[in-house]
Amino acid sequence: MGLPLPDEIPAKSILQRAAPKNYGWFGIDYNMNLYKGCCHGCIYCDSRSSCYRIEDFDRVRRKAKALEILETELKSKRKKGVIGIGAMSDTYNPFEKECSLTRGALKLIRDYGFGVSLDTKSSLAVRDQDLFEQIGWEQPVIVKFTITAADDALAAEIEPGVCVSSRRFEAMEQLSRAGIFTGVLMTPLLPFLTDTPENVKNIVRLAAKHRARFVYGLFGVTLRENQREYYFGQLDRLYPGLSRRYRQVYADQYLCESQNSKALAGIFRQECEKYGLLYRMKDIVEAYGKTPSYEQLKLMF
Repeated sequence: MGLPLPDEIPAKSILQRAAPKNYGWFGIDYNMNLYKGCCHGCIYCDSRSSCYRIEDFDRVRRKAKALEILETELKSKRKKGVIGIGAMSDTYNPFEKECSLTRGALKLIRDYGFGVSLDTKSSLAVRDQDLFEQIGWEQPVIVKFTITAADDALAAEIEPGVCVSSRRFEAMEQLSRAGIFTGVLMTPLLPFLTDTPENVKNIVRLAAKHRARFVYGLFGVTLRENQREYYFGQLDRLYPGLSRRYRQVYADQYLCESQNSKALAGIFRQECEKYGLLYRMKDIVEAYGKTPSYEQLKLMF
């Protein structure tokens, strides 16, 4: 028996035009969130920040009549484009198995001729492999698996409500073998915790082993009001004394860049080039926009 369905909340809109400053983020034109809140429990999640006004963030709620609203909005769009999914909360939360809102939305995206740029930490994404393939027949599709720690034990500590990194790599490989453009979001890297040369090298190596096309990395973590307090509280629980070090080094900075960021960026570039992985945003966007689907490849060869 599955989980009970999450509570519904009213919604006026599902699809939002991406802010101009975000157009360069994997080439998205629109953003879509079918759920509000997330139960993955990642200790660093930026979506906890007060500016997003998501009360009781750890409780997942589904948006009422989400698919009806989405279909109306897709019909009304004169400009086709790529829809970003998963920016504020992972659309593949545990409730999605029963709700299937994401699967329903992907069917509509396919039917109305839009592309997809999806972020997730869940292996449930493989359920919708068929729809990613079908969308990719006509429009760009990219699936990004966020992986911040190559070590499963560490991943389980800092991202306790989601499958460990090894399962994400396996899911990524399954989609990649189906001809879907997939790769790794290596962000954030947490200062004094995951910002090590070994972690960066292992993530890139495992990405290549599991048929990733790209790894995109950022070498630090952002901390804002509310999110900062939550993060420090989790650090105190898991790694006593580490939050004090953050305060000493970063005070109340928004961007807490790794003290080793330049060295890590150099190692990252070197490793990606060694394995033939894309790592620059413009190269990733250009590549997935032009990549033929698996079915197209079969016809071509």
